[in-house]
Amino acid sequence: MHIAFLTPEYPHPRVEHAAGIGTSIKNLVEALVTKGVQVTVFVYGQNESAVFEEAGVTIHLLKSQKYKGLGWYLHRKCIQKYLNAHIVSEKIDLVEAPDWTGITAFMHLKAPLVIRFHGSDAYFCHLEKRKQKQKNYWFEKLAIMQASAFVAPTAFAADVTKKLFGLARKNVKVVYNGLYLNAFKNDSPLLYEKGLILYVGTIIRKKGVLELPAIFNKVRETIPEARLVLIGSDSFDIQTQSLSTWELLKKEFEVEDLEQVSYLGKMSYDNVQEYIRKANVCVFPSFAETFGMVTIEAMAMQKPVVSNDFGWSQELIVSGQNGFLVHPKKHTDFAKTIVTLLEDEHLCEKIGIAARQRVATVFDIQQIAQQNIELYSEIILKSHKENEVKGI
Repeated sequence: MHIAFLTPEYPHPRVEHAAGIGTSIKNLVEALVTKGVQVTVFVYGQNESAVFEEAGVTIHLLKSQKYKGLGWYLHRKCIQKYLNAHIVSEKIDLVEAPDWTGITAFMHLKAPLVIRFHGSDAYFCHLEKRKQKQKNYWFEKLAIMQASAFVAPTAFAADVTKKLFGLARKNVKVVYNGLYLNAFKNDSPLLYEKGLILYVGTIIRKKGVLELPAIFNKVRETIPEARLVLIGSDSFDIQTQSLSTWELLKKEFEVEDLEQVSYLGKMSYDNVQEYIRKANVCVFPSFAETFGMVTIEAMAMQKPVVSNDFGWSQELIVSGQNGFLVHPKKHTDFAKTIVTLLEDEHLCEKIGIAARQRVATVFDIQQIAQQNIELYSEIILKSHKENEVKGI
C-alpha cells in the first residue's frame, strides 16, 4: 500500500509552517511506516522545490509559483500535474488532503482522494460566527464533492461539516488523531511549579485567549501568587485588524495581573514539553477546533486540563474524571475550576493519572494508524472494483 498526503504544513526544519494539522499528519505518517505502509508527503506553498527522504518517508516540497492571472486555478492544476506524474511513476494507491481552502478543487487525480476534515474555512467561520468569502466556500465545496471518501477527527467536526456542505447522505468515517504515548513522558508528575497555569497554542481570538485576562483576574482573587504562561505564535486579529493579538490581550489584563503573566512566543517542541511538565494546570479555552492536539498532549503528560465544553472537547475529556470542561465565557466557573485544582494536589494527581490513561486507551497512534489502514484498504478496493467495471 502506498499512501500520499497533500498538505500545506508538516513539522520539519525545511518546511515553512507547521501547526496542529502538520503534527497530526506526521504522527499518522510515522505510525503508518512502522506498519509497512509506503508513504509520500507533498507539502505545497514552500520557498523551495526539493525531494528528500527522512525516517522512511519521501517528502516533496512544492515551491510556490507566481501567476499573472487565475492563480487560484493554475496553482491547483500545477499541483495536480505534479501529483499525477508521481501517482503513476510511484504507483500511489490513494491521496489524502485536508479540507482547508479546498486545495484539491479543479484537480482530477489518478488515484482515489480522501478529504480529512481538519477544519475548513467554512467550519471555522461558522464556529466564530463570521462571514466567509463566497469564493472560499466554493473552492471547499468543489473539493469535497470530488472526493472518494471523507474522514473526520471527531464526530462533532463530521456533523458540522456535513451540515455546512450538504453531505447528509455521505458517510464520514470518524478516526481520532493520535500520538505516540512514549513521546510524552512525565517521569515526575508530582514535581511541578505550584500555581503555574499554562496555555499552549496560537495567540488568536478563536482560541479563547481574550477570555484569559478575566479568568486569571478571578483566579488571583483567591491565589494572588498564581502565574500564567502563554506559549505560541502571535497572530493578526480579524475583528479589529490589529497586527498583534498579544498586544490586544495585554491591554485586557489588570496592571497587577500582567506582572504575573509571561508570553514566551513560539518555541521548540522539546521546550514546550518542559513547560507542560512544569505546569500545575493547563488551560485551553478555545472556541474553534476540530480536535485539539495539544489538549491530549498535556493529558498524556498527566496534567489536569481545563478546556471548553464544546462538542469536540466532549470527545477528548470526560469532565470530572480525566479533566474539566467549562464554557470559556463563564469566567467565574472557569476560574473556580482552576483554583480547585491549584489548591488540591491529590485531585491534580488523580486527574493526571486518569488523563494519561484516557489517551492510552483512546488516542494511541498505533491503534489509530490501524483504523486508517483499514479505511484506506476499503477505499482502494472499492476504486479497483469501479475501475474494473469501467474497463480501466
